[in-house]
Amino acid sequence: MQEQKIDNSDETNKEDQFLNSEEEMSSGEDTVTEESDVLKEPTYEEIIEDRDNLKDRLMRSLADLENLRKRSDRDRKDAELYGGTKLARDLLSVFDNLSRALDNINEELRAKSSALVEGLELTQRELLSVFAKHKIDQIEPVEGDKFDPKYHQAMFEAPVSGTDKGTIIQVMTKGFKIGDRLLRASQVGVSSNDSSSIDSLDTKASEKDSKVEESEGLAKEKVKTESQM
Repeated sequence: MQEQKIDNSDETNKEDQFLNSEEEMSSGEDTVTEESDVLKEPTYEEIIEDRDNLKDRLMRSLADLENLRKRSDRDRKDAELYGGTKLARDLLSVFDNLSRALDNINEELRAKSSALVEGLELTQRELLSVFAKHKIDQIEPVEGDKFDPKYHQAMFEAPVSGTDKGTIIQVMTKGFKIGDRLLRASQVGVSSNDSSSIDSLDTKASEKDSKVEESEGLAKEKVKTESQM
């Protein structure tokens, strides 16, 4: 009898545990249902807003990538063109010395050392060819050109008859540029006065000289007359 009571109590406990587990499962399902009710589906307006935001972010990213590509291409081209700027600027003194040496060769020396002179001229042409290969161009102003501060450096100013103010009156050294950048400005002399003012000064000086000559002539005639008396 006691064994049957123990068995019945065990079965009762098992049934209670089963019922409790079913209640917990049902309560869990209710919780999931409540949470799903909270997570509502977005509205049409919210979907459109999210789409527009994503599209805007995508367009901004594409624009940034395009700007980065353009900047990289520009930097690469600048490096190719202007990477040797310092070396090119140092070579200008070599060109100047070579040009001065050729300018000081007279006909007698050219006849005696024709091979040497030809070698110097060939070296100068080769140097200019290398300059042109690397986009290094000469700036060659001539007398009478207008002074351009972008490419010219005024070494002195002087009034010169027959020239306008700001006109180049002498070229001392040639300039060079690499691409669009200036390597060295041409050194020039510039007229400091208008031609009209210079002409007026010349006219006044000539009038003054004529007056002096006239007064001197009158004085001589007066002395001559007094001596005759």
